[in-house]
Amino acid sequence: MADILYLVHRLPYPPNKGDKLRSYHLLKHLTVHHKVWLGTFVDDAEDWAHLPALQSQCEEVFAADLNPLLARVASLRGLATGEALSLPYYRHRAMRDWIAQLARRQRFDAVVVFSSTMAQYAEQLRAIAGPVPMLIDFVDVDSAKWTDYAKAHRWPMSWLYRREGRELLAYERRVAEQARCSFFVTEGEKALFQRLSATGAPIEALSNGVDSGYFAPLPQQANPFEADELPLVFTGAMDYWPNVDAVQWFAAEVLPELRQRWPTLRFTIVGRAPTPAVLALAGDAVRVTGTVPDVRP
Repeated sequence: MADILYLVHRLPYPPNKGDKLRSYHLLKHLTVHHKVWLGTFVDDAEDWAHLPALQSQCEEVFAADLNPLLARVASLRGLATGEALSLPYYRHRAMRDWIAQLARRQRFDAVVVFSSTMAQYAEQLRAIAGPVPMLIDFVDVDSAKWTDYAKAHRWPMSWLYRREGRELLAYERRVAEQARCSFFVTEGEKALFQRLSATGAPIEALSNGVDSGYFAPLPQQANPFEADELPLVFTGAMDYWPNVDAVQWFAAEVLPELRQRWPTLRFTIVGRAPTPAVLALAGDAVRVTGTVPDVRP
């Protein structure tokens, strides 16, 4: 049994959206075999109620309050320092203080980092405690997403996003070269990072799974669709730009052709916080649900 510091950019509970599903199940796996100290941020006030669920699993949990608006303002310091804006966004004095005092009273066998922005705290730990082995789950190539955002926006945001993509990639490369191993969610993301970063650091694909017991069909539950409807469902956090872009594209470019072949087909968009652009898609062929108590039906 090892002593592990686990650093996550967002409270990994409840597992109700993509990154929290992955980070929570990684935590759940680690706590079966090891003692885990968790450092994380809370960026949604409703998540504070779920802190006890994590405290019961970990040796210690430090959760810092992250105000997204204030964090955006703080991130602009990166323009002066020449670093990616994502780093000062997650740079928090209370988190740094906790890492500093933790490093002086607890010896760790490894530090596991979820999201590149949290690697700055692993670097702080290693500067105090020595070369603690680091594993990092990048999940996606975040730098590439910022570069993609630049293509879809006008100046000055296109310049800002392109800069973020460039500076964050440089940081991702540096972190990967410090880590014992880096992980990405698919072979495609792994290959993309290897191509963009040109690094020979150890990198693996660690794919997401599906809890086939939890998601088994439940015939006793009420059918949420109309009797003659052919349902097609997209689920995800609907304030996340790639998801917004995906459903807009699908509704405009694919759905009309499908409806010509199957007139009763209806596209249902399921997920929290739909943006105005997503809500505007609602109509005869598209349903937008917002948050649902259980996504399985």
